[in-house]
Formats: sequence, C-alpha cells, structure tokens
Amino acid sequence: MTAPDVILEVQDLHVRFPIYGGIIPRKKSEVRAVDGVSLTLHRGKTIGLVGESGCGKTTVGRAIVNILRAMNYRVDIEGKVLYHHADGVVDLLSLGQRQMRKYRSDLQMVFQDPYSSLNPRMTVGAIIEEPLRIHTKQSKAERKERVRWLLEKVRLSPAHAARYPHEFSGGQRQRIGIARALATNPKIVIADEPVSALDVSIQAQVINLMQDLQEEFGLSYIFVSHDLSVVRHISDYICVMSRGKIVEAGPADDVYSRPQHEYTQTLLAAVPRPDPDRRIKRRA
Repeated sequence: MTAPDVILEVQDLHVRFPIYGGIIPRKKSEVRAVDGVSLTLHRGKTIGLVGESGCGKTTVGRAIVNILRAMNYRVDIEGKVLYHHADGVVDLLSLGQRQMRKYRSDLQMVFQDPYSSLNPRMTVGAIIEEPLRIHTKQSKAERKERVRWLLEKVRLSPAHAARYPHEFSGGQRQRIGIARALATNPKIVIADEPVSALDVSIQAQVINLMQDLQEEFGLSYIFVSHDLSVVRHISDYICVMSRGKIVEAGPADDVYSRPQHEYTQTLLAAVPRPDPDRRIKRRA
C-alpha cells in the first residue's frame, strides 16, 4: 500500500534509443540510457539524482514529464511513472500528448542552460506568461498580474517583464526559468542541472531561492546534478546513478557522509575540499 504523502513513483523505468545504419536504415544496436530505475518522491520533499554526464539522469527527468517521445519517436520506453493526482493515480507514460495536457501544468522543468532555454525573441513577461496562456483560462489582465507576482517571488523587479533575456545575467535568467516553471502552480518540478552553468556564488543564491519557494508552496523537487556537494544541500534523499542504473540511494546525509558504493566514493573524492592548513604551509 502506498503512503498517503507519496506524489510520484517511478517503477522499473527502461529507456532505450535505437541506432540505425545502412543504405536501407535498419536497427543495428541500441543505447540503454536508463536501465531499471525506480524511485519514490514524497510531497514537499526533494530527491537528488546525481551522476556523471551520460549516466541517464536527464533522461529520467524527461521521461517523468513524458517528453521523450516528442523528442525521438523511435525511443523505446518501458516501466511506469505513477503520478498521484487528486483524481487518482495515473501512469504518465501511458498517455499521449493530448491526454498528457491535463497533467502538464502539474509537472514542470527548470532546464540546465539559462542561455538557450529562453526564447531570445520574446520578452521576459511573454516567456513567463506563455504557460498561463496555454494551460489556464485567465484573462490577459490576470496573466499580467500573475507575471508581476512571479517576478517578485523570484526576487526580480516587475519592470523586468518588458526586457529581453540577453539583458540579464546567467543567474537572473535562471530565476526567469524558475518563474516560468512556477507559473501554473505545479506540484512537481524537475530541475535539470539548474545551477551547473552558473558561478559558485550565484549557485548558492539560486539553490536558496528554490528552497524558499519549496517551503512556501509545498513543491516537490527532483534535482538532477553531477555535483554531489550541491545535491546534498537541497535534497532530503539522494539517488546515485551510473550507466543507467541507481547504484546507491538513501537519506542525503547518510549517502554523503557514509557512502557504500565505490562509484559514490569516487564522486565524493572529486568534490573540492578547502584545506586552510595546507595553504598556510605553502605560504610559509
């Protein structure tokens, strides 16, 4: 029996991308991007999905929001993504694009690159307003007011709505991306490497903002990253991925301080650690 605070379950997820070749294209082989991943997300909590580039963590996030088939119609997906909606439990992977639209506003993504994820030809206001125009029946005045409110929530000025993305820094653009993701009052936010393209000082600001918004709105996060130290600060539970599989999972502090799997230990060893004594000795 499922706990009442569970909002999402991923069960035995497999994602394979076929490789075709020859004059008459035929399937030659396949890439197993995700190979039997299972995880459970609780309401108001954060799962950190961590691993090196190419391990399949981004593919898991895209499978959850059910956009993989739109990106590659030949992709082979097996397993279940069970969303615990107020009307009942629904397997998102079984839904077509039209059926998925009912749930699309409940699951949103914050993308990795704040420079390419925002349309340079649209104003910031239009970018944030677009999900409202598609998924709600709000009037134009209501949407404009919502945009102003969202900009304030991500600590930007409502006056920024008339500007274009190129006028903002990377950190500010990522705040715009977060505001767009929050526009439709989502229940779950998939954050795909949301701070990896940012300076360290700006990373902390964005993570703190996400934590504040989670506390205020009761959001549930799946935070995808290659940096275990970043994931630790925002996550309640950590899943470590390698070659399409979860090799270790547990409470964030346990995984960080007492890693069991050799791959997790390798990831931790790659985290830079300040050593003041060593610096003093060099200067001496």
